[in-house]
Order: sequence, then structure tokens, then C-alpha cells
Amino acid sequence: MVKAAVISERPDACPPSRRVAGSFAASRSSPLLSPPLPAETRGAEREARTMFRRKLTALDYHNPAGFNCKDETEFRNFIVWLEDQKIRHYKIEDRGNLRNIHSSDWPKFFEKYLTDVSCPFKIQDRQEAIDWLLGLAVRLEYGDNAEKYKDSVSDNTKNADNAAKNAEPLINLDVNNPDFKAGVMALANLLQIQRHDDYLVMLKAIRILVQERLTQDAVAKANQAKEGLPVALDKHILGFDTGDAVLNEAAQILRLLHIEELRELQTKINEAIVAVQAIIADPKTDHRLGKVGR
Repeated sequence: MVKAAVISERPDACPPSRRVAGSFAASRSSPLLSPPLPAETRGAEREARTMFRRKLTALDYHNPAGFNCKDETEFRNFIVWLEDQKIRHYKIEDRGNLRNIHSSDWPKFFEKYLTDVSCPFKIQDRQEAIDWLLGLAVRLEYGDNAEKYKDSVSDNTKNADNAAKNAEPLINLDVNNPDFKAGVMALANLLQIQRHDDYLVMLKAIRILVQERLTQDAVAKANQAKEGLPVALDKHILGFDTGDAVLNEAAQILRLLHIEELRELQTKINEAIVAVQAIIADPKTDHRLGKVGR
């Protein structure tokens, strides 16, 4: 009997159904065999960590890259740090409940804290509440050190400002300076540009004229002799008679010049039509909008 009892307590003496159930339970409880998180959840967590990291870095948090809001102890310590160092909504003597991170009532105190700082999120929305609190802390941090950050401008903003100044060199001129007005008026008279009440407008007109007519390329192009074909005026019928041979010849010349201008206009119209046809022939389809077009 003793031997039977000893045998009955061996693990392999258990019924097969128990062994299967036990192994199934072990597989369910093992973290190595737990099902992976959905891709959407993993992506949301990565995005939240990236979003937190930027704000945590701005607030000089000690571990912005490794902050894990899923860790309860780390999360509670973070809330205490945020209130003590950045937000400071409570008086020092009123922060005891929030600092007692090992209390079972801490979630209740944290929920009250969210209400007191007018956070629109509840304790269940942990990531959203953290992001809102970080935004509040950043805003308060800037308000406390406004003079410090007033002159802090990013390199991209500086480059954009410099590019804008280079693109519009007339922006920094003092248009009310008498010397400036006299110089613009002298240039306008020299180039025979119509006067305008705004001297800056006249200066822009001068710049356009110089760029189009007086640059080296424009002057070289203007000095090039235009080659053309000789035209026999007697072969072109005018269609009317002025009674004067000289006037008839001048009218024929004007008509030929007008025809040439019409040809240039037709060429530009054809180029515009070709450009429009290229767009229509190769449309871009946007399935989200449910329509075809650029």
C-alpha cells in the first residue's frame, strides 16, 4: 500500500487529461508563447514614445528616450516629478497623496489631480493624459523662461529669413529718405519710366526694365541683326486703294507686320493647347477623393 501511494504521487501518474490541461495552461501563462501585439498597437506605442521624447527632452527629463508609461512605478514617479518640477499646481504640503506612489489609493489621487489641472482626459486614457500634461508643462516652462527662449530661433527659420531677404532686396529700403526719392526720380527720368506716387513701385519698375533690357544678355540679343526674307510688296494685294501710292505701300507693310504678330500669337496659343493636352492625357488619379485630375 505504501508503495502504491508513492507511485500515485509521481507526476506521470496524473491522468492524461490533467497533463494536457496543465501543459495548455502553462503555455497560456508563458510570456514567451503569448501572442504578439497587433501592428497597429505597436505603431501607436512607437509614435507615442516619439511624441513623449521630444517634450521630455525639452523639459530636461533624465531619461526621455527610455520612458515607459506602461511601467506603473515609473509612471507614478514621472507624475510626481512633473508636478514637483514643472507644473507645481499644488502647494508643497498638498502633494503628499500624489507622492505616496505605493498607496493603493494612488489612482484615485491621480484622477483628482487630472480634474484639478482641468485635464480633459481620464485616468483610463493614460497616453493622452500624459501628452496633455507634458504640453501643459512645456507651456508653463516657456512662460517662466520667456526671456531665455525669446531669441532662440531654429536654423531653418534663420535660413528661411535670409532667403527671403536675398529674394527681395528692396524690402529693407527706407522709402521716405529724400536721397532715395531723388535717386529713383533721376533713374525714372533717364529711363523714361512713368512717374508713380509710390517710389518703391517706381524702383521695382526700374529693376524690371534693367533686367529685361539692359543686362548683358538682353543687350547682346538686341544687337543681333534679325535676318528676314525680302518681300515683294506688289505681290500682296491690299484690298483697298487710298489714292496715294506711298500710303498704299505703308498700309501693305503694316498689314504684313500685323500678320507676323498674329503668327506669333498663334504659336503661343498652340503651345498653351499642347501643355493643356499633356495634362489631360496623363491625369493623376486620387482614389481617396474619388476623382481623376491633378
